[in-house]
Amino acid sequence: MTDDLCEVAITAPDAEWLAGFVRGLVQDRLCASGHTLTPGRSTYRWAGEMVDRPEARATVRTRTSLVPRIIERLTLEHPYDVPGVVAMPIVATSDAYRAWLLDQTEPPACAAPGNG
Repeated sequence: MTDDLCEVAITAPDAEWLAGFVRGLVQDRLCASGHTLTPGRSTYRWAGEMVDRPEARATVRTRTSLVPRIIERLTLEHPYDVPGVVAMPIVATSDAYRAWLLDQTEPPACAAPGNG
């Protein structure tokens, strides 16, 4: 099991917004890659009403330590009051893919030069 890696699933009402959000995460090294899937359909209850509408879904692969920063950014930028976001552990992968994913993401602050 690779406890330090995970996949984060995010939903949003607009595929272009979500693709842009994922691009920003990759650019800022908060995730190594992102995959946006559309169209999707979401059914849920909100404010006592049934909602059934199209949505886009993205998954990003990252370090578990970066998930709080992804959630913080999502909370600030997402068009929903309560964005759909869940993180799932990556239980297995190849050594080469794991190394690439770690190389493409920002290391934890405690590992940065000068932070001890």
